[in-house]
Amino acid sequence: MATGRTHRPATRSRGIPEATVARLPLYLRALTALSERSVPTVSSEELAAAAGVNSAKLRKDFSYLGSYGTRGVGYDVEYLVYQISRELGLTQDWPVVIVGIGNLGAALANYGGFASRGFRVAALIDADPAMAGKPVAGIPVQHTDDLEKIIDENGVSIGVIATPAGAAQPVCDRLVAAGVTSILNFAPTVLSVPDGVDVRKVDLSIELQILAFHEQRKAGEEAEAQAGAAAQAERENNGKGPDGDFPAVMPA
Repeated sequence: MATGRTHRPATRSRGIPEATVARLPLYLRALTALSERSVPTVSSEELAAAAGVNSAKLRKDFSYLGSYGTRGVGYDVEYLVYQISRELGLTQDWPVVIVGIGNLGAALANYGGFASRGFRVAALIDADPAMAGKPVAGIPVQHTDDLEKIIDENGVSIGVIATPAGAAQPVCDRLVAAGVTSILNFAPTVLSVPDGVDVRKVDLSIELQILAFHEQRKAGEEAEAQAGAAAQAERENNGKGPDGDFPAVMPA
C-alpha cells in the first residue's frame, strides 16, 4: 500500500479551488452516512442539504471532479464516495505522528475516526521522560529525542501538534526538518513554516469566543426587541384616562 511520503493528492494539479477542497470532506461525511443506510442514489438538493451547502454550489464543486450526475436519477452514492476519497488522498495509507500526549493529545490518539478515513497513527511522541513507554490507545508513547528517527522509519508526512504554545514552534521546526510537509496544529499559537508546508490550525478557544460573540449579539437583539415592545406599549397607553379608556375631560 502506498504511503503519504511518496504520493500527494491530485487536487492542486487539477486546479480544484481551495474552497471546494474544504467542502469535499462535508460531502464525503454526508455520502458515507447515506452509504451506511444502503441508499443507492441521491439528488443534488438532498446531498446539499445534508452537507449544509446550496445545491448550485455542490453541482459546481462536483464539476471539478468530472461528476455531473444523471438527470432524474441523481448521483451514485458509492461512486461519489470513491471519487471524493480518491481526490482527498484517502484511498492510500497516511501515517501520522501526534506530538504532545497530554489530555488533548491522548484524546486525539483515542479518536476512532482516523483509521476509518485512511489515517494511521504511527507514533505518539512526548517530551516528558515519565511518559515514555506508557501505552495510550494501545500505542506506546515515545520520547521527542527520537522524533526524527520515528518520522523517517514510518515515512510520515503529516504531523499533529498538541503541545503547549511555547513548545509548538520548536516541535514544528523539527517536524519540517525531518520531512513532514503537512501539520495539524492544536496549540494556541501561530506557526511559521517554509513554502511547501501546509498548516491547518484548530483553536478551540477561538471557536468558543466566536460562539460567545453570537450569544451576546442574540442577547442584545432580544433586549432591544423587549425594549421596543415596552416602548410601543407605553405609546399605546399614553393619554388614556385613569380607567385606561379615553382621556379624562375636565368640566367646562
